[in-house]
Amino acid sequence: MLINNISELKIVLETALLATREPLLISDMQRLFDEELSVEFLRRALDELRDDWQGRGVELALVASGWRFQTRPEYQRFLNRLNPEKPPKYSRAVMETLAIIAYKQPVTRGDVEEIRGVTVNTQIIRTLEERDWIKVVGHRDVPGRPSLYATTKQFLSDLNLRALDELPPLVELGSLVEPNPHSGELNLAELIQQASDDSPV
Repeated sequence: MLINNISELKIVLETALLATREPLLISDMQRLFDEELSVEFLRRALDELRDDWQGRGVELALVASGWRFQTRPEYQRFLNRLNPEKPPKYSRAVMETLAIIAYKQPVTRGDVEEIRGVTVNTQIIRTLEERDWIKVVGHRDVPGRPSLYATTKQFLSDLNLRALDELPPLVELGSLVEPNPHSGELNLAELIQQASDDSPV
């Protein structure tokens, strides 16, 4: 399909983004067209499309795994009435393990245990892997070659982040896993809770 103007390009991009379940990278979008479209041209169209959706209940967002349409957080409470299932609640042990991996990656299970001061249950690691929030990225070159864990693009996308440097600042572990009603900023636990409540379109 040949694209004659940016308006037509925006319609194609909007259609593709609304029709797919997963976020799309620019490289995915380039495959939609017969002619070769520049990254700059596609980004301009995406920026305009994002502006077009301002003031609606759905927004076009760029997350770690690509571009996607998602519901705005302020309207999620209405959607929760259609699907009143409670999002999963994670234990303090899971949250601490995830926080250590997110802020100190790549780390081994032994590193996590040393920081937490307790043994890490295998189920905690399995829970985070099944959620696709962590993965093995290598092995430390020591006896036993323990696995090195790091967070995934899915983890960032679920938290509505583009990169690790957008995580809340690391002050202390406890402040990351326990809500602080006096703080104006969300911590990691609150980001994860919000992500569990939010819905991609």
